[in-house]
Amino acid sequence: KLKDLLELLPEHDLPEELKSKHCKRCVVVGSGGILHGSELGHLLNQFDIVIRLNDAPVQGYTDHVGNKTTIRMTYPEGAPLSEHEYPPASLFVAVLFKSVDFNWLQAMVKNETL
Repeated sequence: KLKDLLELLPEHDLPEELKSKHCKRCVVVGSGGILHGSELGHLLNQFDIVIRLNDAPVQGYTDHVGNKTTIRMTYPEGAPLSEHEYPPASLFVAVLFKSVDFNWLQAMVKNETL
C-alpha cells in the first residue's frame, strides 16, 4: 500500500530550495506552550531551518515563537484544514504511522473524502 501511495505523490524527495539550504543552525519548536511569555521569537527567526511540530499557532504569538517555518511536521489528525494555513515557503511533512494515516494520505492526494 505504501509503494502505491508513493507512486501517487508528485515528489519523493526534498524540494530543491530545501536541498540547497545549509543547516548550520537548526531548531525544533514544539507545541507545548513552554515558549509563551519567553519573547524568543526574534532569536528563533535567526535559525537557518525552523522545524515546527504539530499545528501550534504562530500568528498572534510571534514575539514568543517567531514567525519563520521551514518545515511543519504533524500527524494527519493535526494537519491544517484550510489551504491558507500552509505557508507557501514551508514544507509540510505528514508523519504517518497508523493504517488510517495511509488512508488519509490517499484521500488527500486523490482529493477524496474520507
